[in-house]
Amino acid sequence: MNCIIVDDEPLARRAIQKLVDQTENITSIASFSGAGDTQKFLEKNAVDLVFLDIQMPGVNGIEFARTISKKTLVIFTTAFHEFASESYEVDAIDYLIKPVKLERFQKAVEKAQTYAKLFRTDHTKSNIENITEDYIFIRADRRMFKVHFSDITYIEGLKDYVIIYTEGQKLVTLMNIKTIHDLLPKSFFVRVSKSYIINVNKIDSLDNNTVYIENNEIPIGNIYRDFFFNEFVTKKILNK
Repeated sequence: MNCIIVDDEPLARRAIQKLVDQTENITSIASFSGAGDTQKFLEKNAVDLVFLDIQMPGVNGIEFARTISKKTLVIFTTAFHEFASESYEVDAIDYLIKPVKLERFQKAVEKAQTYAKLFRTDHTKSNIENITEDYIFIRADRRMFKVHFSDITYIEGLKDYVIIYTEGQKLVTLMNIKTIHDLLPKSFFVRVSKSYIINVNKIDSLDNNTVYIENNEIPIGNIYRDFFFNEFVTKKILNK
């Protein structure tokens, strides 16, 4: 997997480059200080992954990410926690807080490599085949999978796909997140951001910005926060 590094601070670019050099199966092919030169490079070169700073002069990282091809994955790097929920609104696959630790960096790269592999697989025939009150049938990888709603921990929307996570498997289907959300039981599934739907029965803990399910940190988007806390946390979780 190749990558580029975009950050207006030279020291920050070198720090990410050092992490790339210590990580297997990823190579940096260029680095840039802003959106302008990066855009020109992306127009002429195939790039698998962009490490993108958020706070940059001129066009910031969030705005620039909206212009990047769906074929290119984005991981944000920033010193500010408050941008986390907003970063997932533009289909970023991860969000790294500076200074970035090697273990956390490698976990993000592993996630990017997994998603890149998923997207290279032909999912054109993957879709929902049947749905009942208790379960859903998903066609994926030339097989039919029966997935009970109670087994789903969360669903992630990324690019043109949704990834359905259960405790024992991960299924990818070609569908947008709004479509599958409309089909799910509203009694215990709630959309918490543009990119995530969670099963509230699987929540281990939460704070004002994040839901924790097993070892996964799921950001709560600003426009979904009030509904989630008012309708689910207050009425259905705290009052159990």
